[in-house]
Amino acid sequence: MRTCSQKTQELVALAKAGDPSALNHLYRVYAERVRWMVRFRMSKELRSKLESMDIVQDTLVHALGGLESFTYKNEGDFVRWLSKIAENELRGNLRKLHADKRDIRKDVRLNEHRPTTGGGYTGIPAPVDVTTPSVIMSKRDELARLEKAIDELKPEYRQVIILTKIDGLSYNEMGQRLGKSDEAVRKLVSRAMAELTVAFKRI
Repeated sequence: MRTCSQKTQELVALAKAGDPSALNHLYRVYAERVRWMVRFRMSKELRSKLESMDIVQDTLVHALGGLESFTYKNEGDFVRWLSKIAENELRGNLRKLHADKRDIRKDVRLNEHRPTTGGGYTGIPAPVDVTTPSVIMSKRDELARLEKAIDELKPEYRQVIILTKIDGLSYNEMGQRLGKSDEAVRKLVSRAMAELTVAFKRI
């Protein structure tokens, strides 16, 4: 039986070869996970000002349109590649927000900002109907509750939860990024998850 990583590798190879069904399959499988990548990086205030699903769609359109520049090694690398593109899309939307001289502290919605598509993927994605593989993201209907719990965490805890549970980084990879030892990262993640559990139960 093929592993999840092997299935993703096969889909990436087919998508690179121009198979539209493989492109749409990748969209369906990873759109929900990218949604979490985007939503958890947005503050509570920002979520009311930017349309997160527009950013999700732009992320996947740019990623799938730029697969020729991506060399598949394993699913973790693919997820982190998506995460980096999601970060860039979010930064781009923030720059647009400031360039338009809109104050994110004011109650102004940006419904007029539609997705800007780029890259080579121009197909119409199918509806997202696949849950993410992470345990913490196993129930979509608890997204709002989990977002509220994460909003209560201090920035350091929020960051490590995103890196480990959403982006899928190992302790070693997180340590390199944060300038901490593997053991220090492990303890930090443990404390962050304990605080998240308390906050989640309280909501």
